[in-house]
Amino acid sequence: MTASLKKHILRFVSPSKKEIEDFLNIIELENIPAKHYILKEGHYCNYNHFIVKGCFRSFFINKKGVEKTINFGIEDWWLTDFDSFMNQTQTQLNIQATEDATVLKISKTKLDTILQDSLEINKYFRIILERVRIADQRRIQYMFNLSGEELYNTFYEYNPEFVQRIPQYMLASYLGFTPEFLSKIRAKKHS
Repeated sequence: MTASLKKHILRFVSPSKKEIEDFLNIIELENIPAKHYILKEGHYCNYNHFIVKGCFRSFFINKKGVEKTINFGIEDWWLTDFDSFMNQTQTQLNIQATEDATVLKISKTKLDTILQDSLEINKYFRIILERVRIADQRRIQYMFNLSGEELYNTFYEYNPEFVQRIPQYMLASYLGFTPEFLSKIRAKKHS
C-alpha cells in the first residue's frame, strides 16, 4: 500500500533509500468505509492522510444547519484540517469518506520528526503545501470572477473525475450553488 505514496514522493523530490524507508515505516494504514468520518467537528485533528484509494470531502455546518463543502480529496492527495493539525486546536470541520477508502496517515509528532531528519521529505511537504495553497487561491479567484456556469465548466475541465464520483449536492455545496442550480447548469452543458 505504501508504493503509491513512494511513487508520489519521487515525483517531486529525490530522497535517499533510507529517507524513504524511514518515512514509510512510520506511516499507518487505515481502511475507511463509505460515509465514515475520519474527523468530526469539535475533535482534534491528529493525522494528515494520504489517500491511497477513495474519495473524501471536508465540510462544516453553518449556523443555519447547512453543510458547506470546502474541499475534496482523491487518490494521491493529502487531506487534513491544517489549522487543527498544526496548531492542535479543536476542529470546526468534518472529513468524511464518500466511498470506501484506504489511507496512509501520519501523526503530527512523527511528521515533525521526519521533517527535521530529512531535508528531501521536508521539501516534499513544502511542495505539497504550495500546491494546496495555489489551488485554494485559484478557487477563491474563480468564485469571485466567474459566473456560475463558468465556474462549473472550469471545475469540470480541470477535475472531470470529481464530477463522476461526487454526489451532485456535495458538488453544488463546494461551488456555492444550490443543487437545483447545478442541475440546470449540468443539463445545459450536456444537452
